[in-house]
Amino acid sequence: MHRLILTPRTDGKSDAIPVVEACMAQVTMYSTTWCGYCRRLKLQMDQAGISYREIDIERDPNAAKFVESVNGGNQTVPVVLFPDESTATNPSLREVQAKLAA
Repeated sequence: MHRLILTPRTDGKSDAIPVVEACMAQVTMYSTTWCGYCRRLKLQMDQAGISYREIDIERDPNAAKFVESVNGGNQTVPVVLFPDESTATNPSLREVQAKLAA
């Protein structure tokens, strides 16, 4: 889920620029832009109304290290980090829903 916020323009004009910001993400998803499993899970979570914060491990070295730490040194994605700090690697939508409902 996302919300639309308005931010003042820096060019002196009177209207505002719309900015989409992730709000109150239920989970954090570590992914890459080219990962088909990541795209599928994002689409399924969007359709199910599960909000998430997405972090591209190819753009964030600390995120890549985190993914490696929960996957025996491998950069396997998607990795979903839940509010209780547990993780799941390449979970199904049903697994994500069950974990959030617990």
